Amino acid sequence: SLKSYENTQNASDTNLNRRTKSIYTPLELQFMEMKKQYKDAVLCVECGYKYRFFGEDAEIAARELNISCHLDHNFMSASIPSHRLFVHVRRLVAKGHKVGVIKQMETAALKAAGENKSSLFSRKLTALYTKSTLIGEDILFKQLWFLALTFRLDDSVDVNEVTPDVPDNYLLCVCENGENLRDRKKGDIVIGIMAIQPTTGEVIFDSFRDSASRSELESRVLRLQPVEIILPSRLSDQSEKLISSITSM
Repeated sequence: SLKSYENTQNASDTNLNRRTKSIYTPLELQFMEMKKQYKDAVLCVECGYKYRFFGEDAEIAARELNISCHLDHNFMSASIPSHRLFVHVRRLVAKGHKVGVIKQMETAALKAAGENKSSLFSRKLTALYTKSTLIGEDILFKQLWFLALTFRLDDSVDVNEVTPDVPDNYLLCVCENGENLRDRKKGDIVIGIMAIQPTTGEVIFDSFRDSASRSELESRVLRLQPVEIILPSRLSDQSEKLISSITSM
């Protein structure tokens, strides 16, 4: 993209796109400020009755969601209907992307009646989704709404009979500590783990001594099947190789 965010972020301190010599729109300037805060996320920006993607986010959305992408002012742009937001959020997350949802903090009616009716809508990030944190009232509501339409629920139907089980989307944190130099050289080490299930609030934690084969760590990771793993900045070679082999399956 000739006008992607990466090519224009250095000019974010002015209203002028230094590459194209064109003026940034107020919405583009607002997006650039938000993107600086959430550089690693694909941002869905609420604009009326649709959500828009800008720059490289638009190109990612077009590729992953099979939607059109076109040049609009200074950025590539793509959009989805607001009522389809969480369908597409799930698809992007399933592809391995972190997704941020940015919503308007004002309604059109209230803004029209206010003193700042000609100014830009105020917006802020309201949710940030990954594979382990794909939860929230909006998503749960959409699931129940879909089930209600599918099964034509009435008072005689037990919701528990048609509501799908909550997936075990554990977020796992691993840390380790070699008690002495001799043990570390042999590969023996004390490992601590904590797994969190954000959907239910379940927390699992354990601490154990493991050998160079990391068989104890392997059994726990395979049992939990986490969708995300948080690792320390320094990790033993044995643990790193094991986790890499499991996550690449």
